[in-house]
Amino acid sequence: MGYAVIFLIEFIYYPILAAVAVPVNLVAIVILSRGKCGLSKCITRYLVAMAAADLMVVIIDVLLHRINSMYFLVSFLLLTPVCTLNLVVYIVAVDCSVWFTVAFTFDRFIVICCQKLEPKYCTEKTATVVIATMFVVSCVRSVPFYYLMEPLFTIDNVPWHCIPTAEYFTSPLWKAYEWIDSFITPVLPILFILLFNALTVRHIISANRVRRGLRSNSENQNDPEVKNRRKSMILLFTISANFVLLWITYLVHSVNWPVINFYYTDKYLSNPIYITQQVGFMLQLLSSCTNTCIYGLTQRKFREELKTGVKYLFTLNGKLCQTQTVGMDLERAL
Repeated sequence: MGYAVIFLIEFIYYPILAAVAVPVNLVAIVILSRGKCGLSKCITRYLVAMAAADLMVVIIDVLLHRINSMYFLVSFLLLTPVCTLNLVVYIVAVDCSVWFTVAFTFDRFIVICCQKLEPKYCTEKTATVVIATMFVVSCVRSVPFYYLMEPLFTIDNVPWHCIPTAEYFTSPLWKAYEWIDSFITPVLPILFILLFNALTVRHIISANRVRRGLRSNSENQNDPEVKNRRKSMILLFTISANFVLLWITYLVHSVNWPVINFYYTDKYLSNPIYITQQVGFMLQLLSSCTNTCIYGLTQRKFREELKTGVKYLFTLNGKLCQTQTVGMDLERAL
C-alpha cells in the first residue's frame, strides 16, 4: 500500500518551506532591527516581533516536528516528554505570531483613526509591554496542553510519540476547552483584524473626502498626508489579507473537526478531513515566511536595505577571495 498523496506532497513541501522561511525571517529581523526602513520605532518593534515569532514557528513545527517525523523513524525528538514540550512551545509561537499581527493591526488603527491617542499609545515602550504581555499570556494558556498528551507506545520503559489522552475525546471539559482554544486562535484574531481594517478603511475614505474638499486638485496630487496614509494602508492591508487568506482553511477545519494524526504515525491516511487538515497546516505555515516578501514589495527602503546587504556580502566575499589569492601568491614567491 503506497503513501497518501498528501504525505508525498508534504515530504517535498516542508523542506523547501524551511529552506526559504528560516533565512527570510532572519533577513527581516536584521534589516528591521537596523531601523533604517523609514518606519517608526513602534511599528518596527511589532514587525520584528512578528518575524521572530514566525521564525520560531518554522523551527519548532517545520524543522523539529514535521521534517523530523517524516524523515527519521527514531529520534530523541520523538520521545514523549520532548515532543510534548515541542507541542507546547509550538502553541506559544503560533499564538504570538497571530496575536502580534492583531497588535500590529490595532496599532495602525490607532495611528490612522484615533490620532489623539497616538502620542500615548503608539510608542516603543507600549509596543514592548504589549508584546511581553501577549507572550506571557500565551505561555500560561499553553500549559494545559502539556497534560493533554500521552505516549503512543512504550519500548523498554521508554515512551515514544505523543497522542491525546482518551479523556480528551470523551470529556466535555476538554471539548469545551478545544472550542475555546479554536476561538482564541484563530477565530477571534481574524474577527479583530477584519473589524480594525473595516474601521480604518471607513476613516481613510471619510478623511480623504474632507481633504479633497479643502485642497485644490494640484495640491491633492502632491498631498504628503495622503501619500503617508496610502503607504500605511498598503502595508497594513497586505499583511492582514495575507494572514486571513492563509489561515482560512485551518480555521474551517479547527472549528469542525479535531486534529487527526498530528505526528504522522499513520502515513496512509487519505480521507477528505485529513487532507483538509494538512492543507490547512501547509497554508498556515506558509504565512510564516510571506511577510518579508510583503515588506520587499511594499516598502522601498526595505528593498534598498536588502540590496545593500546583498552587495555587502558579495563585496566581502570578493575581498576574502582577493586576500586568499594574495596569500597564495606570497607562498609561491617564498
